Amino acid sequence: MTRREALQRMSAGFGAIGLAGMLGSQTSAATLQPFTARAKRVIFLFMNGGPSHVDTFDPKPALKKYEGQQPGGKLYKMPKTSGFMPSPFEFRRCGQSGVEVSETLPKIGSIIDDCCVIRSMHTDVPNHEPALLMMNTGNNQPIRPSLGSWVQYGLGSENENLPGFVVLRPAPGIVVGPALWSNSFLPAEYQATSVVTADMAVSKLVANVQNPNLSRSQQRREIDFIQRLNHLHADRRNQDFNLEGQIKAMETAYRMQSAAIDTFDISKESVKTREMYGDTPFGRTCLLARRLAEAGVRYTSVYYTSSGNQPWDTHSNHNVGHSKLCADSDQATSALIMDLKQRGLLDDTLVVWTGEFGRTPYAQEDKNKDPGKRGRDHHHTAFCTLLAGGGVRGGLAYGTSDEVGMNAVENKVHVHDLHATILHLLGIDHEKLTYRYAGRDFRLTDVYGKIVNGILA
Repeated sequence: MTRREALQRMSAGFGAIGLAGMLGSQTSAATLQPFTARAKRVIFLFMNGGPSHVDTFDPKPALKKYEGQQPGGKLYKMPKTSGFMPSPFEFRRCGQSGVEVSETLPKIGSIIDDCCVIRSMHTDVPNHEPALLMMNTGNNQPIRPSLGSWVQYGLGSENENLPGFVVLRPAPGIVVGPALWSNSFLPAEYQATSVVTADMAVSKLVANVQNPNLSRSQQRREIDFIQRLNHLHADRRNQDFNLEGQIKAMETAYRMQSAAIDTFDISKESVKTREMYGDTPFGRTCLLARRLAEAGVRYTSVYYTSSGNQPWDTHSNHNVGHSKLCADSDQATSALIMDLKQRGLLDDTLVVWTGEFGRTPYAQEDKNKDPGKRGRDHHHTAFCTLLAGGGVRGGLAYGTSDEVGMNAVENKVHVHDLHATILHLLGIDHEKLTYRYAGRDFRLTDVYGKIVNGILA
């Protein structure tokens, strides 16, 4: 045995039996699922940029009382703030549950009885890059596998003809980028398939999948020959996960020729359904996410981009920008949840709607000091996350922030807790889903994370 083989076998090998592709998805799922899974799949709607919690799901009437007053505390000595800024939007009690939702999200308000709002979220850093990484990977630095990769590693795929982890982004430019959906040190087969949805033509979404020169039977013979060579190559390289990932990727690519062409084609949906989601980049992408979930894709991330290619980063002219962003997201998000419910998929599909953080309850001055165009800055000590389906209690507002929305104070939920809860709903013990790398066991939640039992149905 060579030194390299010894190290591979003794320290950098299988991890904690989460390697679905090596041991079989049923085996790994049974090992990691000490309790019944409520969700089979996840659709993660990521409002990158950070929606304002005090203008969406966390009403703060006290902001009117303190309007213009400077916030206290060492973190909030901001030279550009003009004091607390109340929300100009009315909050309404919605559904039978009476959960308060901003008038900027009327369609989500109409289905709030199917949703749970966490009002006590918090994260570590109020800067986009580390906060984006924390929400997507559980770490502030670009060194860890993404949540989707961990889910795929633990449970495997429901459909061998499609990737198990798909990232949909209406525009190619996402802050941080591929590190948000990286497999990092997990085997290559758990890397996401990233799709830019700016052009919804199937030939653009899944380019180069169909071979223009060879028939399916000819391709099958060619693939079989290449794979025999690959397996001979693999037999000489013990546990070479990159090579094994490549072998699986070639098989998936072959099978995708028919499955992907059909699944990615949203033109197969009725006009009524397409109109329900809205003819916007985000609307069309959410419709595609539902089709992927229906086809058995385990984890789908949708990164928000508005029609004007604007993220939720409203440093100036907040009230106008926030209204436009909400109108776009509101229609598509509510349509997705309603569509899943009508098709009987919501019970076992977990939908998550969140940003990387919230926005300040106080104002950020416009660069021209125009009081009518004030914005809101990044805010990490209190924000909101919305969940629906997949074993979550509907019609619930969980946790609270203080009277002005500065800090989460009751039933606080850190991003690690959210991740632990998502894995729990999928039937996975977040403390047991580990992978051994560089001499130690790693997990999504590091040494943190508590299941938020209060939101479970």
